[in-house]
Amino acid sequence: MSYTVVWFKRDLRLHDHQPLVEAARQGPILCLYVIEPDLWAQPDAATQHYQFAMEGLADLRTELQRWGGHLWVQVGQVVDVLDQLHRHRPFAALHAHEETGNGWTYARDLAVGRWCGAHGVAWREWPQFGVVRKLAHRDGWQRRWEAFMAQSRPSLPQGGLAFVEPPRPSVNIPSSRDLGLPLWQPPGRQRGGRQRGLSVLHAFLDDGCARYRGHISSPLSAPTACSRLSPYLAQGQVSLREVVQATRSQLEAETHTPPGPNWRKQGLSAFMSRLYWHCHFIQKLETEPGLEFQNLHRGYDGLREPDRNPAHFDALVQGRTGWPMVDACVAMLHETGWLNFRMRAMVVSVAAYPLWLHWREVGHWLAREFLDYEPGIHWSQLQMQSGTTGINTTRVYNPIKQARDHDPQGVFVRRWLPALRRVPDSWLFEPWRMPLDVQSRCGVQVRVDVAMPLVDLEQATRLAKSRLYAVRARPDVRAAKAAIVEKHASRQGMPGGSRNAQGREVPAARRRAVEPVTASQLAWDF
Repeated sequence: MSYTVVWFKRDLRLHDHQPLVEAARQGPILCLYVIEPDLWAQPDAATQHYQFAMEGLADLRTELQRWGGHLWVQVGQVVDVLDQLHRHRPFAALHAHEETGNGWTYARDLAVGRWCGAHGVAWREWPQFGVVRKLAHRDGWQRRWEAFMAQSRPSLPQGGLAFVEPPRPSVNIPSSRDLGLPLWQPPGRQRGGRQRGLSVLHAFLDDGCARYRGHISSPLSAPTACSRLSPYLAQGQVSLREVVQATRSQLEAETHTPPGPNWRKQGLSAFMSRLYWHCHFIQKLETEPGLEFQNLHRGYDGLREPDRNPAHFDALVQGRTGWPMVDACVAMLHETGWLNFRMRAMVVSVAAYPLWLHWREVGHWLAREFLDYEPGIHWSQLQMQSGTTGINTTRVYNPIKQARDHDPQGVFVRRWLPALRRVPDSWLFEPWRMPLDVQSRCGVQVRVDVAMPLVDLEQATRLAKSRLYAVRARPDVRAAKAAIVEKHASRQGMPGGSRNAQGREVPAARRRAVEPVTASQLAWDF
């Protein structure tokens, strides 16, 4: 009997699942999920990611049981699992979503394609959101994104699904320890699963969106002002298209409200822009897989590599930089697996400039710490904040200024750094300046209870910027920028990406390819 295998990856849902719908139209299906030990051994993988995925897996299994089928779960290399299945029960086709993941998943998908070609199996991958395969440039990209998001979401056949019995039972789910993952995971992290993701979505659209605009920059208000959908989108437990369509539907409803300030509408509009930039940045990694491993602009090679400072990196990871706002952010991240966009940008900026750390080492650490780690967004943001894309405005965050702007009463810092709870406001963000008698009254000893800053912030930042600008000013570096802009930069201010307001095609010579000034604030979380 001919049948199709549907391979689930970072798309643990039945809703808006094109591979599943298309396979079901062709006949019987076998639903497969493979737990890949080599994937979980990668330096960007963490226990929290695995547990979140397994929580999603439980929801998917329940949903399939309601349709009269089940999910076949195996452990090993995907090619080996497919090979064994095909020898025991040959299948005609393999369907899956396209994945823009890390380098390991990219190589794995290529290997699967080669195996299918060698065994006469039709290999079909379907887009999961607005990322385009084999894209040469960005002209028209926005138009294609809009078209994808406007499409009707595919529905499973009303007559039900025809399932094929697997050749053997599913395996027991291995533990994190079995996979060699560290036992630690943030006790305050969000829990996975489609049903939880839908609850988060509905809570945001019904109420939370009113706080979105103007409240997502501060680490005090952001945990409840942000949508908190990012981990469910990163793991595909809710689809981006259903979030976009639900948000637009809610926006349409808001047009019928009485005149006057409408915080819900403003919040939803701001949220929509971030959903767009989500795909914009993932497209960069899809088009340039090396973005995970090397500078997007190769003219910046060698900028930081010779100056690796393990002591600086260790202090950052341990939350001992000496700058309270940075160390408080690290503490929150380690306990919750989440940090709002501005504080993420600040942490990376501090790592990249005063601490002069390379983005790749910092990126692996943060990938493990972020529950919502999405490779395409993550590595783009790391390079943007580190100044190695060659096309973005340099954005350097002063951690003392950020503390004064976004935690003026020190509530956030005192919550996450208990040693500083008795320190007066006047010394809280620069505790190393406290006189000894103030330290004594507060019960705080600088260099013991709180670290001294690793470097002089102003001097180290000035030196870092001068080194970056020296590279940027080189003629060869400036000359190479145009090709990066053509390939990766957004086409700003034109519907469809290359048409004017009247819908007429804009000549290529007149198109503006740019990056948004606040792009670092638009995609890292929602």
